[in-house]
Amino acid sequence: MITLYTSSSCSSCRKAKKWLEENNIPFKEKNIIGIRLTRDDIIKMLQYSENGFDDIISTRSKVFKTTDLNTDDMQFGELADYIIDNPTILKRPIIINDKIMQTGYNSDEIRAFIPRRFRDEIMCQECDDNCEYTRCLEAALKKN
Repeated sequence: MITLYTSSSCSSCRKAKKWLEENNIPFKEKNIIGIRLTRDDIIKMLQYSENGFDDIISTRSKVFKTTDLNTDDMQFGELADYIIDNPTILKRPIIINDKIMQTGYNSDEIRAFIPRRFRDEIMCQECDDNCEYTRCLEAALKKN
């Protein structure tokens, strides 16, 4: 199951949510402003990150810019608690399933969340030499 961490003021979050809905991909939305994040949420985010907290913290966020936050000097629990208390420091959206995490909305990269059963069913037998894989993928998704 996909978990989509969002905030209502985030246009990229709305794009990701719309894409998942249009492609009939089930997901659970967690509005980081409407709910209180848990350490389990933070651990789940970090589980699939390559660079730890650097992958999920937005250095462009207002919270980050207005505080003298040095994440390198903080221990895990301290930084996790800081994020829980200041969730707007997170990049958005954060999209996670049981294998990968994506931060931000990227119309190409979000396709990684298409279930394998749809990807495996795609056959380009009727296409010409100029076939775009994404066109066939979108057609297959609409059929299902």
